Amino acid sequence: MMQTLALLLLQVAYVVGCGTPAVKPDTNRVVNGEDARPHSWPWQISLQVKHGSRFHHTCGGTLIGPRWVLTAGHCIWPGDVYRVVLGEHDMSKEEGTEQIRDVLRIIVHPNWDIDFVAAGNDLALLKLDKSPIMSDSVGVACLPEAGEIPTHGSPCYISGWGNLYTHGPMPDRLQQALLPVVEHSVCSRSDWWGINVKSTMICAGGDVVSGCNGDSGGPLNCLGQDGRWYVQGVTSFVSSRVCNEVKKPTVFTRISAFTEWLSDVMLRY
Repeated sequence: MMQTLALLLLQVAYVVGCGTPAVKPDTNRVVNGEDARPHSWPWQISLQVKHGSRFHHTCGGTLIGPRWVLTAGHCIWPGDVYRVVLGEHDMSKEEGTEQIRDVLRIIVHPNWDIDFVAAGNDLALLKLDKSPIMSDSVGVACLPEAGEIPTHGSPCYISGWGNLYTHGPMPDRLQQALLPVVEHSVCSRSDWWGINVKSTMICAGGDVVSGCNGDSGGPLNCLGQDGRWYVQGVTSFVSSRVCNEVKKPTVFTRISAFTEWLSDVMLRY
């Protein structure tokens, strides 16, 4: 009981400071992806996989607790060795803000199935070997209330180091793009995503801006009415033809549909 209480108090402590970056994101310009203001998404992490003796960026992710990172289930392959880099902006150089942590434990959602992506549940939690040091370049995102769904047209932002366009180059610097939310009743129309999009997902974009390979697992950042940034979605899939396809918005796992699972895992481990 005391241990549970201590953990709850710890969670309250970091939630108080969640979603408030020291460096404000630049949300004034609206173009098809742009360099993010350095460290304006301090909860954005680079999930890196080991190939030979070196690590390479494979997916994005979000710091949601002192030792917890949220990413996509499809980013995790059994047997692979991962690490998490926090405080990263420009991959091409060492900026002095980076913090590297090993992954102590990986918990993929039990109902995730790589052969049936459209079933949903595309989530994984990573427990870090030790807490990063919170700073202006490393911080925690807020999580939405259970069942909360951003309204149609809500201005949310995807962030990541994914391809700049289909089969295009991977950027060195963290990118961001404005993706307005597309409500489920629109996104599930037959000429949009149809039955491939479930109510446990969020669609955003569907015009000339979208996520792309390498953005997987990263956050859909939405500004709450309280002025804090909430991670409402985890980047799951885009059109297999091209990343930027009209009526094929980027699809995210909706975090507010999984709050109970997230809480259970973080309490248990």
